[in-house]
Amino acid sequence: MKKHNFYAGPSILPEITKEKTAEAAMNFAGTGLSVMEVSHRSKEFVAVMDEAQALVKELLNVPEGYSVLFLQGGASLQFLMAPYNLMNKKSAYLNTGVWAKKAIKEAKFFGEVVEVASSADANYNYIPTGYTVPADASYLHITTNNTIYGTQMSAEPQVDVPLIGDMSSDIFSRPIDVAKYDLIYAGAQKNLGPSGATLIIVKDGALNKMERTIPTILNYQTHIASGSMFNTPSTLPVFACLQTLRWLKENGGVEAMEKTNIEKAAILYDEIDRNKLFASTVPNVEDRSKMNVTFVMTPEYAELEKEFMEFATANGMIGIKGHRSVGGFRASIYNAMPAESIKALVATMQEFEKMK
Repeated sequence: MKKHNFYAGPSILPEITKEKTAEAAMNFAGTGLSVMEVSHRSKEFVAVMDEAQALVKELLNVPEGYSVLFLQGGASLQFLMAPYNLMNKKSAYLNTGVWAKKAIKEAKFFGEVVEVASSADANYNYIPTGYTVPADASYLHITTNNTIYGTQMSAEPQVDVPLIGDMSSDIFSRPIDVAKYDLIYAGAQKNLGPSGATLIIVKDGALNKMERTIPTILNYQTHIASGSMFNTPSTLPVFACLQTLRWLKENGGVEAMEKTNIEKAAILYDEIDRNKLFASTVPNVEDRSKMNVTFVMTPEYAELEKEFMEFATANGMIGIKGHRSVGGFRASIYNAMPAESIKALVATMQEFEKMK
């Protein structure tokens, strides 16, 4: 029976990424050595890093004056590094869930943090709008997609301060205007590669403006100067990221991904809205994520949740259990998720409906 991988992260990767990475784990670039055991300063691996950085710039139309880095520590380290490097005395944060709250917590070490708006009043099931950002804030920090709650920002907010974007779960799923951001960061383990690498896109002109002394390894300039080689990078995850970036380019880039992602998400949302057993946890259609689709049983069928979970799992649907703070189900349908798997989930939902 075919398994359909709906895990939120680490998550599904393109088949070619897994195949090429498996090959390189045994024989990397004809060296006869594994990509896990060659020097990160060897010409073979330096070529991997250089191409990966160049493809990020190409695929996302990164303007001149920005640096691309592959670091470690995940988005959680960026919660700290971002304000350390870019926050003067005040910053603004949009609170759209767990990850935004964690970022806010770290930023408070460096000055005043203004929470411009929050959707906590409805368990983060919408994206706030109509807020005001202080003119003297160093930046507005946003989390563009919220894996736990199934919400996603449909566009960058129109504000008069620079943006910092945590795009860990929707990077490369659609075009973005990088020029609006001083910093974009993303853990690799959703749309890019396996866990262990973190993508950073930082505006060079935004750096070196803090009066504080920044520890060497936490300073973005350290990593820019060393080409992401200040400390040993995660060689295998970066190699895997390169394979995904090549796959993205070969399949039409982020513009093609956006079109496909809209179509894929519609298949599942249409069924959730039609099926008497299920309901979306995000009422506003414009706030629904195209990466993480969260849904529950309708109140009159709530007692069937465990039964449907067992039925879906028995039919090859893997990783659809919702986060404990939301409950129900979560289908993560990142770039590499084929429409075939989404249709299989829909067929499973329809079959279960006929049984009731």
